[in-house]
Amino acid sequence: MSATAGAETASSGADTSERSVLLLWMIFTGLSVFAVVLLWRYGLLHLMIISDRTYISSVIAVLYVVTCFHCFWRTRAIAREGEMTRRCRAILSVPGGARGLDEDARALPGGLVTDHIRSLVQKASAQAAGRIDQTLLLRSLADRLRGSNGFGAFVSDTLMKLGLLGTIIGFIIMLAPIATLDAADKVAMKSSMGLMSDGMAVAMYTTLAGLIGSILVKIQYYMLDAATQRVFSDAVMLTETHVTPALERHLGTPA
Repeated sequence: MSATAGAETASSGADTSERSVLLLWMIFTGLSVFAVVLLWRYGLLHLMIISDRTYISSVIAVLYVVTCFHCFWRTRAIAREGEMTRRCRAILSVPGGARGLDEDARALPGGLVTDHIRSLVQKASAQAAGRIDQTLLLRSLADRLRGSNGFGAFVSDTLMKLGLLGTIIGFIIMLAPIATLDAADKVAMKSSMGLMSDGMAVAMYTTLAGLIGSILVKIQYYMLDAATQRVFSDAVMLTETHVTPALERHLGTPA
């Protein structure tokens, strides 16, 4: 009865933890969308779009939206892995839960952590006796959990460089009329001032869009990396406290 209650409590905690990871991302994204709505309401986004003749700001915005969807997909995957890890702990921590390691750990729910446990079971069955070293397997688990999280760092750097590219192009547009500028020609002066103003607008808007996009992407993927690290730490604690001791006891048991 107590084991069942413990399993139900762990399952409830897993659901809460999974929701908390996704909820944090949704709160951040909701605030970002609210800010975008405000900027659009006051005409600032429209002004940026029509002022940027290079459309680099629009490219930055589209790339940011795509990255947000990727971050949501990765956050959801990590949240599920965290849930599966806690379910494994609920199964293995009850009395007699080590029997879940029999038959290639088929009693455990699917997931990357469960695959790691199955690899440990196979390693234990392949070696005669002694301590089970899971260092290499843990490195593989860390890489698999991290998955395509590095896409965030790539996009953040790309957004920053796109903003700098827009800055350079804007200054080129701004300084180009100076070479042919005739101070005596008032019409040419007025036209040149217009081109210089357009170039400055391109430089400023693209730089601003690149910086803001890069910062927002970094924040999202920082939260994702933190959640990934927590899942990995939970997996290490689970295997070190429940899995490897049970397997080593099994290896030490005489046939």
